[in-house]
Amino acid sequence: MAKLDTESVPIDASLNMTYKGWPAIAQDEERMHTLIVQCVRALIADLCQQFERGHPGGAMGMASIGICLWKYMMRYSPHHPNWFNRDRFVLSNGHACLLQHIFMYLTGYKGMTLDELKTYQRGRTNSLCPGHPEIQHDGIEVTTGPLGQGFANAVGLAMASKHLAATYNRPGFSVIDNTIWCMVGDGRLQEGVALESISLAGHWKLDNLVVIYDNNGISSDGSIELVSCDDINLRFEACGWQTVTIQNASSDVVAILAGIQATQKYRRKPLFVNALTVIGADSTVANIRTAHGTPLGVEEVDRLKKSYGFDPALKCIVPEKVLVYFSDRGSRGASLVEEWHRMLSDYVHEYPEVGKELGHRIAGHLPATDPTHILNQCPSSMMSTVQSTGMIFQPIAERTNVFMPPISTEVSNRGTYAGRYIHWGVREHAMMAISNGIAAFNPGTIIPVTSTFLMFTLYGAPAIRMGALQQLQVIHVATHDSIGIGVDGPTHQPIEVAAFLRSMPNMLYIKPADGNETAGAWRIAIESKKTPSTISLSAQAVPQYPGMTRADQVSKGAYVLVEEEQADLTLIGVGAELSLAVATKELLSEEGT
Repeated sequence: MAKLDTESVPIDASLNMTYKGWPAIAQDEERMHTLIVQCVRALIADLCQQFERGHPGGAMGMASIGICLWKYMMRYSPHHPNWFNRDRFVLSNGHACLLQHIFMYLTGYKGMTLDELKTYQRGRTNSLCPGHPEIQHDGIEVTTGPLGQGFANAVGLAMASKHLAATYNRPGFSVIDNTIWCMVGDGRLQEGVALESISLAGHWKLDNLVVIYDNNGISSDGSIELVSCDDINLRFEACGWQTVTIQNASSDVVAILAGIQATQKYRRKPLFVNALTVIGADSTVANIRTAHGTPLGVEEVDRLKKSYGFDPALKCIVPEKVLVYFSDRGSRGASLVEEWHRMLSDYVHEYPEVGKELGHRIAGHLPATDPTHILNQCPSSMMSTVQSTGMIFQPIAERTNVFMPPISTEVSNRGTYAGRYIHWGVREHAMMAISNGIAAFNPGTIIPVTSTFLMFTLYGAPAIRMGALQQLQVIHVATHDSIGIGVDGPTHQPIEVAAFLRSMPNMLYIKPADGNETAGAWRIAIESKKTPSTISLSAQAVPQYPGMTRADQVSKGAYVLVEEEQADLTLIGVGAELSLAVATKELLSEEGT
């Protein structure tokens, strides 16, 4: 079955949510849903109005979806936010962060108090409620904001989960079986990185990924019809996704739950939920572009709250019965964590060796991997640093399963999630953004390694920057980094790219000159747990300098290769261009200069 519309799904208010332990919906719960939706919308309106900044419309329209996620569908523990087997939630349309922050408050995340919610758009540097979700806060899996990045991150989280499950799950022990939930808006789906990621997720059949589209029909230009005429469901289906359309997704919690649950019986693909919502729902700017990024105004906020029966003079009020309604999420989450740890204990007893290995990976412990120990295999003849990297890193990747390498080191696991080599095709932006998601699954559990020409890292530059911002350990191998690639012309000569990457905060850019320095570069990149790295490599053969270049000096950024007493001139070279500095020194010495 390719697609499903909730108009054809029988809806029952007493729907029994049996999928993955979803709680049942009581007959009288729909009235509570209405109260929560109204409470959330009024709270969003107040929070945006207090400093006259923020994005109210999208979050208001998604309030019902928030109930579905945080009350029924997601498996998580507010008191154990880093539980390894939790479901992951990514708000790709990060401007709607109030939705996530409010439901984190309602469900009891430590630190996310009502007073903390009131810091939204206040400009306080240590606020837990910045203008977009940020990874350093409990309950936030990745930082989102740049359009499409969160979508690709969610694909990476799903890939990481599938890989770890295929590697470590055993009969009767599904120690890793989480679902990745992602909310997106129309702008995210228009970005190229999302299109690349949609294609890959469908090709990989990531059936642990659920993407919910806030389809409110409004873009930053106005009506979505002004900028797009494609059938969004058909686009996803053509890429191998299951789709379901939810009518009245701004108000009908039961319809959302029923529609998603109905797909679980036969789905073997990632799921795209086309949720038809209303931007700025219940306000006078509903279905208007103004609702996106403009507070409603004092008079409209008061009118909205009066229409709900709330006292407009009271700001940022949450009825006690709403808090009580979500109060079971803490105990429910704690039970999930306790059950998982019991299963993990039994698993380790049954499979001690693999259990020990999984424990190390959960803790982010990396086996000893010193690339400099492989130096005795490097010849002294001319060789590109790309070739040196192959000789140095491939043995490490073969014996250490933490890495998802750019070099195919496996034969037996090809075509399965247990394999570690990813066939990306030609999708630099998705490769780097998805790799951020893989790295974010759990720090140190998987270290992804990407590879492309240095020139074409610019295709993935937004993802590289987001990895640096989030302190994610991703190693980018950037080849053909020199004008030595001149036969391909100026389009492939990245003369300005190194300066761009060097200037990026928290980006470790390393350009080794020969095999010795390449080994040193890999050692630094592997040891840098909170910094992405770019190892910039030559495609053309370069001289080797045994006894001169030193792997242990690479971390300093620069060191003296040859010292001449009473020198009048200092020559500086880096990477493949070091050989030019050495040759110049020898030429000047021969001429007695």
